[in-house]
Formats: sequence, C-alpha cells, structure tokens
Amino acid sequence: MGYMGEKLDFKKEYKGLYLPGKKPALVTVPPMRFLAADGTGAPEDPPYQETLQMLYTVTFTIKMSKLSGDMPAGYVDYVLPPLEGLWDAVPGELPADRHAWRWTSLLRVPEYVTEEVLAWAVEKAKGKHPALPWERLRLETLDEGLCVQAMHQGPYASEPETLARMHAFLEEQGLSDGCGTPGPQGIRRHHELYLSDPRRTAPEKLRTVLRHPVVAL
Repeated sequence: MGYMGEKLDFKKEYKGLYLPGKKPALVTVPPMRFLAADGTGAPEDPPYQETLQMLYTVTFTIKMSKLSGDMPAGYVDYVLPPLEGLWDAVPGELPADRHAWRWTSLLRVPEYVTEEVLAWAVEKAKGKHPALPWERLRLETLDEGLCVQAMHQGPYASEPETLARMHAFLEEQGLSDGCGTPGPQGIRRHHELYLSDPRRTAPEKLRTVLRHPVVAL
C-alpha cells in the first residue's frame, strides 16, 4: 500500500488511552508498537537526552520518507505521538539520587514499522548523528492489558496526589496496583504519557497521563 495522504493520529483513534479524564478509570490497553530505549539517569542527563534525540530522529526519518518517495512498504504518514516513559519506581519512591533513576523511553510507531524498517531508518539517521549510541534503540510491542489511568495536571512532583486517587479507586473496585509485579514482559512498571512540553508549558498546566497495571486482590 502506498502513501494515501491521510495521516494516522493515535490520539484521535485511541482517545480513551491518550486523553482520559482526571477521574481514575479502568482501561484495557491493547498491544502497541514502540521505538524504545532503556537508560539510567535524570531527564537532564546525557543518556536521557541522547535517547530522545534518537527516538525523534528515527521517527522523522520514517515520517518524512514521503518527500523522497523512498517509503517503507505499507507507508502511512502519522501525527507525531506523545513521548512516553516507563519508570522502575513511582514518583515519591524514586531514588534520592536522580542520576540513579532507571527508565525506558517510548515513542509509538505504526504497525508497518518492522525490524527491517527500523534498521533502514537507523542507517539513515546514523549519517546525521554518528556518535549517538544507536545500539540502544529497539522495536518493542508493549502489551499492558488491564490498567488504571488518570490525567494528572500540574508539576511532575505532585503526581503522588493523582496516584493516591488511583490507588483509592482500585481499592473500591477490589483491585490492587500491579507495579512491581511480574508480567509476561517482565516486571510491570509505572507508565507516563507526556502531553505537554515542559520547555513551553508552565508547571501548573502540564498534562501527564499516569497509567498503572492492575491485579486482583
């Protein structure tokens, strides 16, 4: 299938996953494909910044391939999705040493982005930024299943307030937070979707989707 001119917009197609209300709610998250990279450090540290540069460079290499006509098979242009992150600990429980924080950064891609497409895009991106640690970048299908989520508005440091409401909601439903429990893809983790750019948005107006896996009590 060639380029048809209509952009895929994940936020519109999966509005319930990307634009939830502030009130906690249960949601079943389908398997989704991401560009992903793991790292350790604070968001201002080089590993995190390098990861963002790699994610966005490869994404735009794929998206803008329509300009040269050298598109992957099945190509459809898509609206840039929000950056996402998995964290080994929830806010309020992160190590005091910010440089010890462990994370996985994610950027969603359409299903036509295969391992072959990723390898092709990375080779092109390497020409622009040869010094970046491209070996850290991978393709991952994340299958979270049943989760609780809510929109958090405000600075990242105040996320525990929203998480407390999510925990209270789960107790009312006879369920429990599944962060730190084993899952089919390893230990299940705290998930954030960043809908605002902190460089351009006042802290009190930041919008972040908070999502946690759910288990029965």
